[in-house]
Amino acid sequence: MARKKNALTEYWVGVYEDENSTADLRLAKWISSVTDDGEEETEEYAFYDGDGTKETDVISVKKAYTFEGMHDIEDPAQKLIADLELETGEARKIMFKQVRTDGTEFEGRATVSEIKTTGGEASDYAPFNCRISWDAKPTITVPPVTP
Repeated sequence: MARKKNALTEYWVGVYEDENSTADLRLAKWISSVTDDGEEETEEYAFYDGDGTKETDVISVKKAYTFEGMHDIEDPAQKLIADLELETGEARKIMFKQVRTDGTEFEGRATVSEIKTTGGEASDYAPFNCRISWDAKPTITVPPVTP
């Protein structure tokens, strides 16, 4: 099986206006780290038709990614996110798309949080950090299989 570098996974953001909005700005320039920051909520149950061992049931999945890098005020994707820094509620909604190395696309409305574009050591470049989490299960598009 082939190994592929993380940098080949693409992340795209865009203005959210309605369900027809698209993520058309690539979030990549000066981004040095992306962390899968998802959460799963689970419950455990044991039943009399088993041996009493608890089974885990996944109740919800919330996929989220934390981005870290250096702030570039001229990069359109970073600017879109940086402009949300003081916003709340619906104003923090964007379209978010991930394109995995096999071509599978995950896209949907998302919320941006934990935005940081300033701070740090005097000799450091300004940071760019944020967390983007889908608000619901994203639409998944699998590329066609070629024989």
